[in-house]
Amino acid sequence: MSTVVPTRAPGAPAATPRSIAGGHAGADRVFVVAMRATATTVLLITGGIGLFLAWQAVPTLRRYGFSFFTETQWEPDADVVGIGSVLVGTFSVALVALVVAFPLALATALYINEYAPARFSGMLVSLVDLMAAVPSIIYGLWGFFLMQPHASAVALWLHQHLGFLPFFRVHADPNAAVWEQSRYTASAFIAGLAVAMMVIPMACAVMRQVFSQAPLGEREAAYALGATKWGVIKSVVLPFGRGGIIGGTMLGLGRALGETIAVLLIISPAFVLKFRMLEIGTNTVSALIAGRFGEANGGQLSALLTAGFVLFVITLIINTLAAIVVARSRSGAGTDA
Repeated sequence: MSTVVPTRAPGAPAATPRSIAGGHAGADRVFVVAMRATATTVLLITGGIGLFLAWQAVPTLRRYGFSFFTETQWEPDADVVGIGSVLVGTFSVALVALVVAFPLALATALYINEYAPARFSGMLVSLVDLMAAVPSIIYGLWGFFLMQPHASAVALWLHQHLGFLPFFRVHADPNAAVWEQSRYTASAFIAGLAVAMMVIPMACAVMRQVFSQAPLGEREAAYALGATKWGVIKSVVLPFGRGGIIGGTMLGLGRALGETIAVLLIISPAFVLKFRMLEIGTNTVSALIAGRFGEANGGQLSALLTAGFVLFVITLIINTLAAIVVARSRSGAGTDA
């Protein structure tokens, strides 16, 4: 039995495959156009800020070169400016904030998702989100007036028991009959504690969203095998949310690096290359800009804008890496970083 293949009749037009249109229509088209316009505007604004700062940084970088990043002093009248010490202070404050905020954000996210009763979880989410709405100056005042006396006592305890580590050394006698409390105030440690309270809501929100997407099937399989609540968290939720944990922590780090007014209210500005986080005196890039911008002119203004450009690049890199980590993780498909 032979198969007859139909052929096109002589003179008939050639057959063309049909195309299926998948475009948007009506309100969908308006929404898509509006979202694209919004995203483009945000990118243009961000790019414009970066280009402006980069352009303003050119004179400073031409004049001082690489020494701008290594010089610790900031004396415009003597034509000596650099951000070496403030970079160290910036990362010191951010490191303290991250060490404090990470376990608190992780524990809060796990409790809300896994342990809190349903009727209370919504209220807890609102309370944590409310922390992000509190102005940073309030955290600064809280840290200066309420937290600093108690935090200085904690700093003394750390100096007494961990003073053999360089980060916990203070130029004071920890076993003196009357301890010098002033040596333990206005430090990177106390500023970091205040910044940690501002980092927690951001990191917690990302972690909580990721944990809520843990596969229900894997949870039920773990329970079927006799796992406890903590066993399910350890074997299913935490491995699934690893990308969100890392991404949320890095986003919090970006937030901590750029905090300004709370740090400025607490610290005692000092231009010294200091790795001792418990001791009085430190400075950050953002606090430097806020404190010196009002009196700046000419070359000092360009130097401050150069410092802002450095902070902009550092924060952009950290936030971009955080978004990539979350997006490429197993849990990143439906997570906004």
